[in-house]
Amino acid sequence: MLYTLRLANSTDIPALRALIRASAHALSAGFYSPAERDAAIEYVFGVDTQLIDDGTYFVVDAESSVADMTMAGCGGWSKRRTLFGGDQHKAASDPLLDPRTDAARIRAFFVHPQFARRGIGGQLLQACASAAFAAGYRTLELMATLPGVPLYSSYGFTVLEDVVEHTPGGVTVPFVRMHRPLASPTLVPSPHP
Repeated sequence: MLYTLRLANSTDIPALRALIRASAHALSAGFYSPAERDAAIEYVFGVDTQLIDDGTYFVVDAESSVADMTMAGCGGWSKRRTLFGGDQHKAASDPLLDPRTDAARIRAFFVHPQFARRGIGGQLLQACASAAFAAGYRTLELMATLPGVPLYSSYGFTVLEDVVEHTPGGVTVPFVRMHRPLASPTLVPSPHP
């Protein structure tokens, strides 16, 4: 199977929404209860169209033939203040960050369950780190889902704090805020035990 990394565009939004739902439902099992998954999908997870507009959101397409292309994963980085969440979760204002003093945000990583554990998250993370480094950022920050923590930890991210998101539906959803210095545009994962 051939995997192709590209920037997302507005025509991808319906496929991104479907990918995010499929990923959150399947890959969060065992980490979140069904109520927590449903609340996160409704109130937190989703497409942040600002990332697409800024040209900082990537898609990995899986191609088994020229006519057979499937969106396998998505994720991006941001030069804006918002740390996590789709359009439905954001404040109206999303000011730009200063790369001299602020950390670039790693945002909205989702992998289709059919393509889990094939290196797609790492490929997206590397693309984001390279782009953020080129834009002058020397620190990365993110809000990890519980199933995402092992991936980010393997790439040198450390925990800043545990966070509990209180959704309008009354369900709380745990996340983990993480960061890492960015000394070069290349991230090297630690070897698996």
